[in-house]
Amino acid sequence: MTPTTALILAAGASRRLGRPKHLVDWRGTPMLQRVIDAVAAWPVDGIALVLGAHEEEILAAIDPGDALVIINPEWEEGIASSLRAGLDAVARQGGIERAFIVLGDQPSIPPEVPAGLLEGMDDSGKPAVVPKYRYQRGNPVLIDRFLWPRLMSLEGDAGAARQEQAHPEWIHEVRVDHPPPRDVDTPEDLGDLLGGR
Repeated sequence: MTPTTALILAAGASRRLGRPKHLVDWRGTPMLQRVIDAVAAWPVDGIALVLGAHEEEILAAIDPGDALVIINPEWEEGIASSLRAGLDAVARQGGIERAFIVLGDQPSIPPEVPAGLLEGMDDSGKPAVVPKYRYQRGNPVLIDRFLWPRLMSLEGDAGAARQEQAHPEWIHEVRVDHPPPRDVDTPEDLGDLLGGR
């Protein structure tokens, strides 16, 4: 298997929720812990976790296990700064050729999705593979090392979607027969997620 890591982005301040969303109770476990535990079962060679806002509180409440913990001092800029910090740290480790970009507030990724994305990249030869949940693209996104420098050149609150829009020829979609996984930005999002919607 091509060496692959999972890069979990969890550096945001959760301003719209009003408290650190990565620590909200998700069925008895902090949400971020739930994400880490789920990702640990994926077909990956390692996990990297990017923190920023509330880093000390988060680290006191979770067990990152063997994950490489990266502190993003520029987290206020937005998600692009976390991509830069995370991919730079993973690249410095050496040997990793692919990275899943995982959001720390999405604890409900269907377990079959990661293997499907890896298979999709092998079959298509494309440098970016995204799940298409019924009628909508979602996360996680699998990115070949070829594209890391381009993602690391992004600024502000732009994630991988900007590259997807600019270079559709690089993208392969894997269809997933599930609704798109919810993320948590507001109290309403949290209520919907915990309610199973």
